Amino acid sequence: MDFGFTEEQTMLCESLAKFIEREYGFETRRTIQAGAEGFSREVWAAFADMGLLGLPFAEAHGGFGGSAVDTLLVMQALGRGLVVEPYWATVVMAGSAIRLAGNDAQKAALLPGIAAGERIFAWAHGEPGSRYDLAHVETAARAVGGGYVLDGAKAVVLFGAQADSLIVSARTSGAARDAKGVSLFVIDRKAAGVAVRDYRTIDGLRAAEVTFANVQVGASALLGAAGEAFAVIDQASDLGLAALCAEGVGLMESLNAATLEYLKTRQQFGQPIGRFQALQHRAVDMMIHAEQSKSMAYLAAMRLSGAATGDGDARAAHLAVAAAKAYIGRAARRVAEEAIQLHGGMGVTDELAASHYAKRLVMLDFMQGDADHHLARFAAMS
Repeated sequence: MDFGFTEEQTMLCESLAKFIEREYGFETRRTIQAGAEGFSREVWAAFADMGLLGLPFAEAHGGFGGSAVDTLLVMQALGRGLVVEPYWATVVMAGSAIRLAGNDAQKAALLPGIAAGERIFAWAHGEPGSRYDLAHVETAARAVGGGYVLDGAKAVVLFGAQADSLIVSARTSGAARDAKGVSLFVIDRKAAGVAVRDYRTIDGLRAAEVTFANVQVGASALLGAAGEAFAVIDQASDLGLAALCAEGVGLMESLNAATLEYLKTRQQFGQPIGRFQALQHRAVDMMIHAEQSKSMAYLAAMRLSGAATGDGDARAAHLAVAAAKAYIGRAARRVAEEAIQLHGGMGVTDELAASHYAKRLVMLDFMQGDADHHLARFAAMS
């Protein structure tokens, strides 16, 4: 197996890293977070100019036909920079759903807008009480005339209030936990009957509770065949999980570097605390967790890339993603906790970047299923 990157991938990594270092410092991030939308339209436009927003899409839709490995490289860099822009929500999750489920006309109408940075999408799938069950969909879509009427609620929709459109899962048939009968719809956020409650999450992102009351849409809003969306949701979820794992690796790398720098400069008893062997051991453990996480994330991305091209096994990809999320979820929490401890009281202050990295790492464990959920998922598939 080739673990090397292509020349294009290396250039992508270098250009994104330089942009984040030059334009996205910690204080800049704090200013962006405090803004009305919680992210920067200027940064989003810069990402579009760099080709990041169209990376996974076909050239015909303004993209570059990138793989899960390309997405991994972007998400790892975004993690290192603690970037808050809605890349995961718009490009990875919503973009994947459109790319996998949409017909030619829908992909031609929607994906170029994402690639150009002109449209923000949100992934509205999780519901109150659904926990991590992808098939648990109670939001209902009734066929009426030539279209559908939606009623229901979605929870913790990342950037739901800032999005132009929502990719919404709704049940067109079957019981609440049936995989059969789930459909996907493209819904305008400002459509009549859509109510959005915006709030800030603990890790500095923006999310929303979204309710649908007698929301009427045409037949063209349906992505793919009615009642057959679960396979797409499952595949998009794996792509999203792999991307979150890559982000976690980037976060751990930056937090480890910041912690090591603190150990070198913080003085106690007339010497840097990094000279104390007990703290050195803990720093080494943090590094080991990050390196093992990197291996797991890379394997998951490569398995997904292979499965997408037919060169790999879809079951092996599912197993690799579940294993990566289970391990990285626990490793992220461990690294976050150790970083806080090694920084002492400073580690929990808002003024220090370490606390923000730690919050995001802890939240990553719960997104799309925590470590226990994916460990059970791995065991069930084995």
